[in-house]
Amino acid sequence: MEWLSDLTVISGPLPWILTGLGALGGVWLLAARAPWFRRKALPLCLAVAAVVTLAVYIAVEKVLRPFPDPIEISIYVWIGVGLAAILLLIPRIRAGRTAPSAAVSVLAVIAVVLASATQINLVFDAYPTVGTAFGDEPFDRVDLHDLGGVTEKVVTGSPLDASWTPPPGMGDQGRVLTAHIPATQSNFTARDAEIYLPPAYFTNPRPLLPVLVLLAGQPGAPEDWLAGGKLTSTMDAFAAEHEGLAPVVVVADATGSQIANPLCVDSPLGNVATYLTKDVPAWVTSNLQVNRDPRAWAIGGLSYGGTCSLQMATNYPEVYPTFLDISGQEEPTLGDRQRTLDAAFGGSESAFEKVNPLDLLATKKYPDSAGVFVVGSDDADYRPGAQKVFQAAKDAGMDVQYLEVPGGHSFAVWSAGLEKETPWLAQRLGLIR
Repeated sequence: MEWLSDLTVISGPLPWILTGLGALGGVWLLAARAPWFRRKALPLCLAVAAVVTLAVYIAVEKVLRPFPDPIEISIYVWIGVGLAAILLLIPRIRAGRTAPSAAVSVLAVIAVVLASATQINLVFDAYPTVGTAFGDEPFDRVDLHDLGGVTEKVVTGSPLDASWTPPPGMGDQGRVLTAHIPATQSNFTARDAEIYLPPAYFTNPRPLLPVLVLLAGQPGAPEDWLAGGKLTSTMDAFAAEHEGLAPVVVVADATGSQIANPLCVDSPLGNVATYLTKDVPAWVTSNLQVNRDPRAWAIGGLSYGGTCSLQMATNYPEVYPTFLDISGQEEPTLGDRQRTLDAAFGGSESAFEKVNPLDLLATKKYPDSAGVFVVGSDDADYRPGAQKVFQAAKDAGMDVQYLEVPGGHSFAVWSAGLEKETPWLAQRLGLIR
């Protein structure tokens, strides 16, 4: 069934098929002829679905505001459609009266829910295949205790590929390790990290590989980079072209939960900056055999993670002199400046300016730092900010590049950004010529 797992759900005929089946399912659910269904059950279910969806919209967008940017209205519409189908199930079964009709009603609800989920997924491209949508992992995992200790002999050099000869029998795929990185100094409540180790890591002698600390968005989780981000396939493809060499990628948690937004600073919202600059490097260098030179370390991320990567690069250039900002924001924000100041900076504008990348870039020079800004060509919300921050970084002496790829604010852009810039990262970090 590998063909089914690899079937794309973001392009080709399948999204159209699922949406068409959902439309047929919706017609069936609405088509019961019983007078009580048409006069009472149907209007009531649709009204409840509309009210609940509206309540969710108000709670998310107007009251709680867990995300700095509004969610597209189409997302709420499709949530409402799926909810209406679920509410109609019992009345439609009662109206149909027969077992075959009940079975069709159940299938109709499933079809509508799948169609709604498909349409939502098409906005974000978070699950590119059937397999990823159902949690299938097209890579091998390894436990920390199975990695063994350090190898006595190592391969070094800059570029590393000039000194490297792959040993016979080396695998052609990397492996993924899930590990808890303790917040020893920061006390930040972080979720487990996902760590990609390329084929060359599992050899003896072992090459001392560079490290890319990668961050997810908000809402989001480290495992997002394994699904929609296509991390393993991107790194495996690069390793295949470079004799098993690729960066060790540590997908660390920089939010603490799906909806938290600690702004990637040390504040009452959480000491994320200390976690990323102290705890993560300390754990990585203590538990993995990698290149410890900061020049061989980079940080990158998508959306919130992109913003965070620039924050680390401007506030801690001695730790992360290289960054990859994919669809990052113009500045760290909870939606508006005053709310951001009140929640994380005690209402102080000056405290915010001391850590805000744009303010730092206007007052400091970064001749030893380099980075790439990637944004979707259709991302009207984030593209102007990316252009502004790119110019500021350039004026501050950074060696920076700007790239637009087709798409909006979605994993179609984020996965492409990582794929396109991995060669640059590898060269910058001393891995390849």
